[in-house]
Amino acid sequence: MGEKNRYWVLARRPVGNDYSSALELVEEELPELRDGDVLIRNAYFSLDAGTRMWMSAREDSYSPPTPLGTPVIGMVLGEVVASRHPDFRTGDLARAYGQWSDYSVSRPEETYVERVSWQLDDLRQHLAVFGPNGWTAYLGVLEYGNTKPGETFVVSAAAGVTGALAGQVAKQLGCRVIGITGSTAKGDWITKELGFDAAINYKDDKVAERLRELCPDGIDVYFDNVGGPILDASLENMALFGRIAVCGLLLNYDQEGPIPGPYKFDQVLMKRLSITGFFSPDFYHRGPDVNRHMRPWYEAGKLKMNFAVTQGVENTLDAYRRLFTGDKVGKSLVQVAEL
Repeated sequence: MGEKNRYWVLARRPVGNDYSSALELVEEELPELRDGDVLIRNAYFSLDAGTRMWMSAREDSYSPPTPLGTPVIGMVLGEVVASRHPDFRTGDLARAYGQWSDYSVSRPEETYVERVSWQLDDLRQHLAVFGPNGWTAYLGVLEYGNTKPGETFVVSAAAGVTGALAGQVAKQLGCRVIGITGSTAKGDWITKELGFDAAINYKDDKVAERLRELCPDGIDVYFDNVGGPILDASLENMALFGRIAVCGLLLNYDQEGPIPGPYKFDQVLMKRLSITGFFSPDFYHRGPDVNRHMRPWYEAGKLKMNFAVTQGVENTLDAYRRLFTGDKVGKSLVQVAEL
């Protein structure tokens, strides 16, 4: 087609957070479209911690590992600039599983591609409040956590996009909400800007002790994004018949071998707990319905999301590393073009 496209390729399996040794930036001409293809000029692509699992060789993950030598996949938002699919036209705004790249070629018959509205005050929210993160937060709170008004709700990685939205959804239900974050600044953001009732800094506080102080009657719902020691601290502070909604395992994504289970697993029996894991692609088809429920909260200023935007596809790896070091607040995006 004559246009050049830059995209990141998984050349080797990363070790820890060393992505520069594992990923390579490739440039080549865009291919000719086949019947059924949609070409999207990416404006933004999303950086998500779960992608780290796809980079590993683990066969027991929720998705097959990304084959070496192939592009890194991510959720993108951009304009359709060419289409050989009857349901998509040039000029459509699309959200899709695409690539960390300037352009994405997607096939709606094989992967997720959806037209979205240009009529949104901040189009980036198609990748946050009104995208998979928002759906995960909403359904994780209401259905997988079975959260009820008046309950005590705790969420880890609370300054990340899903955690921050989950806490805000729980507040709209009338819950007391406590967020676990990695800095005082993040704690201030979720309490002063997002309306959480309290914050715990896991780097400075003893999490189990602080949970005991803040939740004297126990935690009714724990929304887990990280696993590891924070899950253990929550397990020992759960209320009888509490529920744990497992959304992510951030602390385990770079582990290749067997991962120890929670040391406080006995609390599942002692307190008759329920633990449910869930994965957002299972409910993408419910996105429009979830968005209808969340739209009034968003328009009333009760659902907010900040963005950590990195400019340029060439700077992707630095931005991705910050997901795991905690040096960001809100939704991580790479911007490669204007909308």
